[in-house]
Amino acid sequence: MNCLLVHEVVLIVVVLSLVFGLAIPDKDDHKSRSADPMHDSSHYSDGVHNAEYDHKAFLGEEADDFDQLSPEESKSRLAQMVDKIDKNNDGFITTEELKDWIHISQKKYIVDDVDRQWKTQTADDETSTTISWEDYKKRTFGFLDQLSENSVSADETNTYREMLRRDERRWKLADKDSDSALNKDEFLDFLHPEEAQHMRDVVVDETLEDIDKNKDGKVSVEEYISDMYSPDATGDQVPDWVIREKDQFREIRDKNKDGFMDREEIREWIIPPDYDHSEAEAKHLIREADTNQDSKLTKAEILESYDVFVGSQATDFGEALLRHEEF
Repeated sequence: MNCLLVHEVVLIVVVLSLVFGLAIPDKDDHKSRSADPMHDSSHYSDGVHNAEYDHKAFLGEEADDFDQLSPEESKSRLAQMVDKIDKNNDGFITTEELKDWIHISQKKYIVDDVDRQWKTQTADDETSTTISWEDYKKRTFGFLDQLSENSVSADETNTYREMLRRDERRWKLADKDSDSALNKDEFLDFLHPEEAQHMRDVVVDETLEDIDKNKDGKVSVEEYISDMYSPDATGDQVPDWVIREKDQFREIRDKNKDGFMDREEIREWIIPPDYDHSEAEAKHLIREADTNQDSKLTKAEILESYDVFVGSQATDFGEALLRHEEF
C-alpha cells in the first residue's frame, strides 16, 4: 500500500537513528484493515492465494523464528499443535475449535506487540505507567528535523510528516481521559484501533486516505482495484479475479450505485457488522484442507495440507511451536 522509501533516504534515516538514538517508524506499523479475508488484498495478491496471510491469522507473529525449520520438523511440531487445538480430544478439529485457536493466537500477537512497543517507548523509565505524546513524538519522529536539514526530498519528508499527523489523530482518539498521555490499555487502542469500538472511525479514515488517490473523499472502482492490482507493461489480459472484483464493487460495495464507495460504504467493507474474523478464517482454512468434505479436519488432513498452515518454510508458528508454549 505505502511505497517504500528510496535507499538513499533509508540510509540517511538509519544513520541519524544511530547518531541520535531515535526510533524509525515503519510505515505499516499502525496499518489496520479489517476486510473479509477472502477478498482482502493481503490474502489474495494479484489473484494468487497468499498463504502467508493464513499463517499469520493462524499462528501469530513469529514467522522469522520458524523460517529455518525443515518440512519434517514443521510437520512434527504442527502435529503437536493440532493436539492442543483439539480441546475435546475427539480426533477432529471443528470450526469452533479452530476459531478459538485463531482468536487466542491473534490476541497473543496483539499483547506481545503492545508489550514490545511499550518497552521501546519507556526504555528511559521502565517504571512509567504512561507515555506522553511529546515523548512518543520525540522518540518516533524526532529525526524529522534532521531529515530537513540534510535536504531530503520534500516528498519523502512529507510522507513522514503525514505519518506523524495520522499518529497524532490516533493518539487523541485513544486518549480517553484527554491527558495527552496513554496508559497501556490506551496504547493498545492506539496501535490496534481495529480492536476498539471507539477507534473504528480512524481505521475507516486511514483506509480512505490510502486508497483515495485523487483525494475527492470517495473511492472509484479504479482506485479500489489499484489497491490490489497493478497491470504490467506488457498489456496482458486482465485476470478474471480483477473482473470479479470490479463486479463486486459495483454490485456489493457500492450500495447507492453512484459509482463510488463513500465513507460509510468503506466502513461496511472493512468493518462489516457482526463480522467475526476468526470464524471466517477458520472456515477458510477448513475449506482449504478438508479433503473428505465433512466440514471438520483430522490431524491427517491438516498434515497433508501443512503448507496451508505452516508452509515449507513455516512462518508464524514461531513462539508456540519453537518453544512448545501452551496457550
